Amino acid sequence: MSRVGSSAITIPADVTLSSEGGMMVVKGKNGELSAALHSDVELSVADNVATLKPSRDTRQAKALWGTMRANLSNMVVGVSEGFTRKLEINGVGYRAAMQGNKLVLSLGYSHPVEMEVPAGLKVNVENNTSVTITGADKQLLGQFASEVRGKRPPEPFKGKGVKYADEYIVRKEGKKK
Repeated sequence: MSRVGSSAITIPADVTLSSEGGMMVVKGKNGELSAALHSDVELSVADNVATLKPSRDTRQAKALWGTMRANLSNMVVGVSEGFTRKLEINGVGYRAAMQGNKLVLSLGYSHPVEMEVPAGLKVNVENNTSVTITGADKQLLGQFASEVRGKRPPEPFKGKGVKYADEYIVRKEGKKK
């Protein structure tokens, strides 16, 4: 029995959920998200409560049950409240700026790193060293934040680089004489 899969999802009043042709479609104030519903999982919606259950008694159906429930829950939260990820840039001369729909990063390379912001995400740069990414799609937001961090991951000696705001960098001691 899946603990995650067996819990129900309460749907807020401003969110509509529909299942049509094997697709879950969630609409809310932050946009519309859709995902494929696996054939081994059944979705039922009644009285603003969505529940999922496995359609067959197989190992794969039980494994997908909790995954589908977590994905649907993330979609409902995304279109109603949205998700946010904050990044910090540490280092002398390291900075970020927005130019139209591009995030331009100066990270100590011989050239500026330009990254196209995916559709559905909003990027806000505060005081050149703090980047806030917001959006409804949790997977897309996490992927983009990870790609930005991957351009210059924080190093353990001085902590220079791009890190998540809630990330702790384990520092190493330098060479001893």
